[in-house]
Amino acid sequence: MSAHRRVLVSVALLAATVLTPLATGQPAYAVTNPAGSVNTLIGTQGGETLPGAVTPYGMVQWSPENTAGNQTRTVRPGGYGYNTTKIRGFSLTHMSGTGCAGGSGDIPFFPYAGTVSSSPSADRTDAVYASTFSHANETAKAGYYQVKLDSGVNTELTASARTGSGRFTYPAGGTASMLVRTSNSEVGSSAAQISVNAATRTISGSVTSGNFCGYINAVARRSYYTLYFTAVFDKPFASTGTWQDGTVTPGGTSSSGGTTYGTDGWPVAGKGSGGYVTFDLSQGTTVNARVGISYVSPAGAQANLAAENPAGTSFDTLRQRATDAWNTELGRIDANGGTTAQTTTFYSALYHSLLHPNVFNDVNGQYMGMDQQVHTLSSGQKAQYANFSGWDVYRGQVQLVTLLRPDIGADIAQSLLNQADQNNGVWDRWTHNQGGTHVMTGDPAHAAVPSIYAFGGTGFNASAALTSMVRAATTVTPADLSRDGWNVMVVGERPSLDKWLSLHYIPTEGNAWGGAGETLEDAIADFGLAQLAQRLGNTGTAQQFGERAQYWKNVFNPGNGGYIQNRNTNGTWPSFDPGSSSGFAEGSAAQYTWMVPHNVRGLFDRMGGNTAVVNRLDTFFHNSDGSWSLKGGGGTKSALDNEPSIWTPWLYNYAGRADKTQQTVRQVLNTLWAPTPTGIPGQDDLGAMSAWYVWSAMGLHPLTPGRSELLVSSPLFPQVTVHRGNGPTISVSAPGATKNPYVQSLSVNGSASNRAWLPESFVATGGTLDFTLGATAKPSWGTEAPPSFDTTSANLALGKPATGSAACNANETPPNAVNGSVADKWCSTAATKYLQVDLGAATAIGSFTVRHAAAGGETATWNTRDFDIQVSADGSAWTTVVQARGNTANVSTHAAPAGTRGRYLRLNVLTPQQNTGGAARIYEFEAY
Repeated sequence: MSAHRRVLVSVALLAATVLTPLATGQPAYAVTNPAGSVNTLIGTQGGETLPGAVTPYGMVQWSPENTAGNQTRTVRPGGYGYNTTKIRGFSLTHMSGTGCAGGSGDIPFFPYAGTVSSSPSADRTDAVYASTFSHANETAKAGYYQVKLDSGVNTELTASARTGSGRFTYPAGGTASMLVRTSNSEVGSSAAQISVNAATRTISGSVTSGNFCGYINAVARRSYYTLYFTAVFDKPFASTGTWQDGTVTPGGTSSSGGTTYGTDGWPVAGKGSGGYVTFDLSQGTTVNARVGISYVSPAGAQANLAAENPAGTSFDTLRQRATDAWNTELGRIDANGGTTAQTTTFYSALYHSLLHPNVFNDVNGQYMGMDQQVHTLSSGQKAQYANFSGWDVYRGQVQLVTLLRPDIGADIAQSLLNQADQNNGVWDRWTHNQGGTHVMTGDPAHAAVPSIYAFGGTGFNASAALTSMVRAATTVTPADLSRDGWNVMVVGERPSLDKWLSLHYIPTEGNAWGGAGETLEDAIADFGLAQLAQRLGNTGTAQQFGERAQYWKNVFNPGNGGYIQNRNTNGTWPSFDPGSSSGFAEGSAAQYTWMVPHNVRGLFDRMGGNTAVVNRLDTFFHNSDGSWSLKGGGGTKSALDNEPSIWTPWLYNYAGRADKTQQTVRQVLNTLWAPTPTGIPGQDDLGAMSAWYVWSAMGLHPLTPGRSELLVSSPLFPQVTVHRGNGPTISVSAPGATKNPYVQSLSVNGSASNRAWLPESFVATGGTLDFTLGATAKPSWGTEAPPSFDTTSANLALGKPATGSAACNANETPPNAVNGSVADKWCSTAATKYLQVDLGAATAIGSFTVRHAAAGGETATWNTRDFDIQVSADGSAWTTVVQARGNTANVSTHAAPAGTRGRYLRLNVLTPQQNTGGAARIYEFEAY
């Protein structure tokens, strides 16, 4: 979720292209403690990840908030930027890898070595109540974070699902204070409250926030969740105090007041509230804190703490439990034989893939719904999940989660259904806690939920989910017709759904953040619904949405070089630049054109076939000198640091050049990813990018949302074993994988295979993959292409020889009407106007489509009014099969009588225009 801008770059010969090797690091070894291979600092400078303490899918993420001297801005959306070595607090909640200005970051605790003498809210530049630190004094591991501040305070953090433990060691001989900045969530708050109880050594309170991306558009400047917390300390309070805005109250025990979101969506400097205590250190300088949170109530926070982190639970005990939890989940994939660098990168990516979505219900099963009412888990549901970055994670992250834990995948699907039921049937594309933010494009839940089902996460109310999604995809709401929130957070679930249903694409003038891109997203979503419907036995719905999934064809323009392009409501094409983002969210036409994962074959055919596609992909991934262009190369080049491009390296598999997929995927793994703070290319987007790495390092990738076939490349590791939570095991053997990227042969369950893909049954039942790899490419392997899914037959007339009556001009000849483009036409003013096509052999014909003048952007008064269509076996004896009279449509479709066959087709124009006279203008004559 990060903006990209591209410029045109050409490409020359690629013969000299070589793979860039990864640094060898230490010798290869087997992994017995995967949690120990995680470095949570990876991605903290650019990937927007967080280094703090969290368990898999945990509600609590206790992690630092860095400051660059502005109390109203977090330095990075994850709260932490590696290059900024000053901390103003340790917040209980975070999101990993988001865009905008972050979100959550609730209830920062700051251990302060000194006396609070002024209001922390008045410290607008964080000059007083913050401390620098050195990375030499910092440890960041799965489930554990430690830093010794330059103030002398050593902070250690760990967590359970709903609680955290902090261990704070203060310098001897000074004042030991703890500030709780209740109002200072990362993007502010509308309300906050704190209570200090010295008798029970407890600090409790709440913050009300939301405002995700609120600085971009006023529709987001609102609160939609309240977080409650209770913190219990093991040392007596020597003193207490509170503050509100600029006023500090020594001895105070309660305070309230949010920062507000100002007039521009940013917290207002100097506003806010909180409390502080000082500790009696007579019995030692280390203070332990146990903190519980809830999005339901103060009682919920207390109950969560009592259940998961009760009195008497030591810090080290909770830390060990967190480590054990991570070893359990990370250990579901054994990746062995890699270098230290490869192993650390892999398990850190898997770690980041399993941070979200987050457990959202309390231990008693209660959670706050999107209707702001308290709900209880559905029957059979183990957890309600929140924080769904739909546009990002539907491409591979939810599939990875479900591959490993079908039960969690099913609960995520049920959670999304619950949210929609509580949200007037709307499946919001980016949900934050119990709020819908509307951020990004498409209808990603409609792709994600069918993907979860396909990968075995079937333990949810799939029938109810399908019914709800179909309703949302067919019923136009006022929000769908609204432009509110444009462009980043358009309020409708299906912006301009009315146009989708009538035009079969989202036009340039629609409400979406880019009509062409939205068309592709909606086609993917509808394909997902078609697949889920088919699995549930609803063949009518499957057919309906299968046809809608092909609407992407309506924004493919063969006349612009063969790109997906914005299209106007009247069918015309606006000016075009393949490197421009016009019509697309966070990408260009050149980058989005490849995004038809469910019908790659149909896309390739329109691009001119495999040879043309391979050349075009080569150009997409390389500079003119043959060097790689994988990110930052402009709009005509690949951008493997953001979601729209991440499928593209796998597309060579469809064009008979699986070796080029192997080469390109390995290059991305080796050069864009690394075990460093800058080692994630672009924002990690709640694990979406890291999931791509995990899949690719295993030599596999989901074929398309809604299905569970897997595309095959070469593994990065000599041995990978996937232990699915529902029993099946996938074993991958690839000797020499770390240095040999090219597949020489593959055996699937003991049988030789030339397929660069695996069927759905392999994921369902498990199996073995035995690779033979080499250092040189073997183009002859993997030539059996993966499946594509199309509901319409090919245009029989496309590119066939065409003749006809005399043309109006030399550039308006009959072949223009069968070239697949509405950028040109056949035009004739002859007394007898006809167009004839030779199919080459007698062929069965079911229907005809004629694209008239307005389909090419001319006035509708020039649409052909009256015409006949005839067929012939020999070109001399003709049978009339269509008589069209009084046509006014821009595009007319005509069914052929049953049994229609012919080699030759003839369109006889009788009345060329609506006012009877003038020229015949046919932009395309198609037969199916």
